[in-house]
Amino acid sequence: MFDLSQLQCFVAVAEELHFGRAAARLHMTQPPLSRQIKILEHVLEAQLFVRTSRSVRITPAGRSFLPEALRLLKLAESAALVAKSISSGKAGTVKIGFTAGSAQSFLPTLVTECRKLLPGVNLLLKEMVSGDQIDALESGQIDIGLLRPPIVHPEFDSLQVLSESLLVAVPKGHRLARRREILIKDLDGEPFVMYAPFEARYFYDLLVSQFAKARILPRYVQHLSQIHSILALVRAGLGLALIPESAGSLHVEHVVLRAIRLTPPHPVELHMAWRRHDDAPLLPRFLTVARSLVARTRKG
Repeated sequence: MFDLSQLQCFVAVAEELHFGRAAARLHMTQPPLSRQIKILEHVLEAQLFVRTSRSVRITPAGRSFLPEALRLLKLAESAALVAKSISSGKAGTVKIGFTAGSAQSFLPTLVTECRKLLPGVNLLLKEMVSGDQIDALESGQIDIGLLRPPIVHPEFDSLQVLSESLLVAVPKGHRLARRREILIKDLDGEPFVMYAPFEARYFYDLLVSQFAKARILPRYVQHLSQIHSILALVRAGLGLALIPESAGSLHVEHVVLRAIRLTPPHPVELHMAWRRHDDAPLLPRFLTVARSLVARTRKG
């Protein structure tokens, strides 16, 4: 089989049609250049050039082989650049798992920042609940998880990227819709659209904890896992709900959002997790961008 150096010799001679100029272009002398061409012709079992004392002429076989040789050299060059870029962390793919809630908060800003600072990086996004993200991180299906705490795994590192408040979602005609701020005791005994205890365990546990601390108990009328479904039932007048502040961007008609005093005031957390010993060259650069974004967000 021929090698790349033989292809380079062939292309130089084919384009120069002069062994002396081709040798100078390749920074070598004519004898080794001639040997490389002879070896290539032997491997291909085809004469590529007709050489006389006065001229060099490319054969029909040589003319047919030239575009293929150029294509192979281009592919080799491209493959080398890709390997170099990936090795240096300048290119590659980062597979990111994210919760539906993070798509309204941290994720869009992270994607924008990565497109600006890591232009050679492809982000592969997959919506997953937090429990599935833990499994996917462990198996290597994703590289980064944007998920809800707790993250208890000896092989993972994590960073809190966001904390936000809860808002009360109220049907437009409800008496509490006239309030600018609602107290948690106002929810006692009210019909309430609650998060599902398994599919939305984080929010379920968070709200149960808040209600127990305030010694109140809303009247749960439905248990759902997705915020947009919860808001749809609020709009239908089935009850109130508590949603993360970022979900206010959904702007559901006939649903008003009101502030509520809680302790702590920003109880909803979003964390980023990754495998501690992941050796992907791109990961440190990605984490640097994410950490910088988190630091700026906290300052702001």
